[in-house]
Amino acid sequence: MTSLDSGKIRQCLTKYQNAEITKKHIIKVLNLYKGLQYKVEPFVFNDGSRKELFNLQGTIPVPFKGTYYNIPICIWLMDTHPNNAPMCYVKPTADMDIKASIFVDHNGKIYLPYLHEWVPHTSDLLSLIQIMIVTFGEQPPVYARPRQGVQASSTPYPVQPFVPMPGSGAHVPSTNYPPYPHNSGSSGYGSGSNVYPPYMSTTSSGFPYQGPYGSYGGSGSNYPPQGVPGSFPYPPSTQPSPTVPATAGASGTITEEHIRASLLSAVEDKLRRRLKEQFSQLLAELETLHRTQQELTSGSAHLTYLFDSLKREKAELEKNITILQDKETELEKEIAKLSDNQSIDVDEAVTTIAPLYKQMLNAFAEEAATEDAIYYLGEALRCGIIDLDAFLKQVRQLSRRQFMLRALMQRCRQKAGLTG
Repeated sequence: MTSLDSGKIRQCLTKYQNAEITKKHIIKVLNLYKGLQYKVEPFVFNDGSRKELFNLQGTIPVPFKGTYYNIPICIWLMDTHPNNAPMCYVKPTADMDIKASIFVDHNGKIYLPYLHEWVPHTSDLLSLIQIMIVTFGEQPPVYARPRQGVQASSTPYPVQPFVPMPGSGAHVPSTNYPPYPHNSGSSGYGSGSNVYPPYMSTTSSGFPYQGPYGSYGGSGSNYPPQGVPGSFPYPPSTQPSPTVPATAGASGTITEEHIRASLLSAVEDKLRRRLKEQFSQLLAELETLHRTQQELTSGSAHLTYLFDSLKREKAELEKNITILQDKETELEKEIAKLSDNQSIDVDEAVTTIAPLYKQMLNAFAEEAATEDAIYYLGEALRCGIIDLDAFLKQVRQLSRRQFMLRALMQRCRQKAGLTG
């Protein structure tokens, strides 16, 4: 990847909280899987809100029965990546339909244990894609739609799971394309003992599939052309032959009983496969409904908490409004009293509750008057109203009186416990 592409990715991630970490994850994936491309598009959530999110869409190589196929996917990265798991979807082309299972629902959304157990700053996109490859290799998420003009006798069973043709890195003869992968009668859960696929270890050379991958968008360049001689649009039937009674071995003649046993076996196998597919689809839908129920339950609890908080805040606000109204009424009464009294006696305006406080108040008032008298004596001396001897004599007396008043105030404050 060039520095120009890296700069474009950095510019697209300007609104992401962890832009550098997200860019490193994206570059690792794009350097290894050339079939993926990055875009910034609006994503519509379930509540109808829209947000511009970064996504990776294209194809990934998936091995199925010895052949690599391109599976179209789309990975949406949240703006809090890697704190939250990405949202992954299978994006079928016009020639495909989604095959629902425990890993993919009918809308194409992918559910994996790795996404459910996503660990911030530990899980990454490269491991996620490798787990998708292993999972889809066991259970293909898409299957082919029936082609026009194909006789029913050539495909006696339901259309088998289909994935696109392998990329140009594999040698494909021009006249004989490999068939699409078989269903082999597997249900959505798979027949193996391990339901969840193991993690794929990352080697130094990356994924074993080399060469360019097919572009995403449903172009027909990766699919076998219609009507090519020698091509096989659907795999041959893998259904076991019906059991023939031992009596047929002697004569070698097919009787009505043999035909009836063959038809019964074919119908039984067909019904069994359909029941398994319906069971897997219904179980996948049930899992989706369970997850939706959990989300609704948690949302209901959150809304209940918000309603309780609003009720408490409303009660507190009404209480504060009542207190404010009482204070306002009291203030209006005091203003009315002041407006009725035209003349205010200064000596009666300020009253004390104890003789000690009254003595301290009188001393403070007298000390303030003494300070004012000293100031005005200085002004009189400056203006030449009194001479220096008279000024010094009066200032000496006032200063001595001021000192005694300040000492008295300090003594009163100590007695009243106001020193500090």
